[in-house]
Amino acid sequence: MLIRVEIPVDAAGIDNLLREAFGRDIEADLVQRLREDGLLTLGVVATDDEGGVVGYAAFTPVDVQGEDRQWVGLGPLAVHASLRRQGLGEKLVYEGLDSLNEFGYAAVVVLGSPEYYGRFGFKSAAEHNLHCRWPETEKAFQLYVLADNALEGASGLVEYPPHFNHI
Repeated sequence: MLIRVEIPVDAAGIDNLLREAFGRDIEADLVQRLREDGLLTLGVVATDDEGGVVGYAAFTPVDVQGEDRQWVGLGPLAVHASLRRQGLGEKLVYEGLDSLNEFGYAAVVVLGSPEYYGRFGFKSAAEHNLHCRWPETEKAFQLYVLADNALEGASGLVEYPPHFNHI
């Protein structure tokens, strides 16, 4: 098993994994559109011994109150069904957080299970007066701070690229 930054040859494997993992086309189509429009800040893949993609985490730019503060959103995150509950998703998230920290990004947001993402240190974004556009997601919208000054003057609406409005 190898965990690394995605490269162009991984695109088809990522697409297949996302369609299989979610049982629909929405997430795969989203990642494809983000990639085509240059809006994938980082993609982390896990590959098996034959080079097949068995895990994926995408990170895209987000704005805070219309301002680019070097924040990104995590999602989608997917692991092949045969490898779930073995820590692979955790490794993908940690690899992404480490890389983003090295690249100088300030914070990461995610819309997902507080029980799952809380293990990595994500905390409620609402505690910092941050929210996303989707109603009734307060508990699921979470924040992971990478830079000490990430929260200075940050509050309000965290906006994902418009591509996310179709999911």
